[in-house]
Amino acid sequence: MSSSLLISTFAPFPTLSLSVPSSTSLESILPLLHERYPSLPTSIALSTHSGVLPPLHSPVASLLADGSSLITLRLTPRLLGGKGGFGSQLRAAGGRMSSQKTSNNDSCRDLSGRRLNTIKEAKKLVEYLESEPERLKAKADAEKAKLEALERKLGIEQPSKGAPGEAGPSRPTGSGEEPPVLAGRKHRFDDTEYLEQSRDLVDGVKSAVALGAVLSSSLSTPFSTTIAFKKKKKAKLAHPAPVKSDAPPAAVSTESVAAVGA
Repeated sequence: MSSSLLISTFAPFPTLSLSVPSSTSLESILPLLHERYPSLPTSIALSTHSGVLPPLHSPVASLLADGSSLITLRLTPRLLGGKGGFGSQLRAAGGRMSSQKTSNNDSCRDLSGRRLNTIKEAKKLVEYLESEPERLKAKADAEKAKLEALERKLGIEQPSKGAPGEAGPSRPTGSGEEPPVLAGRKHRFDDTEYLEQSRDLVDGVKSAVALGAVLSSSLSTPFSTTIAFKKKKKAKLAHPAPVKSDAPPAAVSTESVAAVGA
């Protein structure tokens, strides 16, 4: 009994159709394919269309379906495997990505309906109020240390520690003379020369401003009229003076005098 084989190949080879006995094994089909197509690669494999690789020593009849004499196979080239380790690289990259992922759940609510962000802020406020006395104490200690350093710089010795509530007098640090107490004293600087200069300066500025206002209000002639007047004056100055002659003036005729009198 013979079976028909329909083998679909890859480009550029066409689909093959063979008729072999049912007892023929799959490993004996590969030499037949190489005889028909010598350019086929040696690293090829026969598989079903579902991708299953049947054993090479199994006969062709084992692949027949019930009541069918046609067997369809697929010829695929074998791919060389790599060195491996790609899966571990993917897992390592996924671990880094998951570690960098931040989870912000502040907008979520708890069972009582309050947002988690509100609860966190309330906890921070409670911690801040609880640590308020410590902060005030640290601030007071810093101010006290600063004041003591200033008093030491001015030469004022700290009062001796006696009974609680008693403040001893200040003692000098060196000789028996008491140093002048500079802290807490008010100083008044009277510089009459500076006051007079500042007063004169202010009066001078006021006088200059008032004089400028008066001059600006007194100039009622427009700017263009002033320029025209200056040009006309320059033209008059540029006109030549009349030439004086020693000849006696011409006699005026009686006719011209009569005409003027008329």
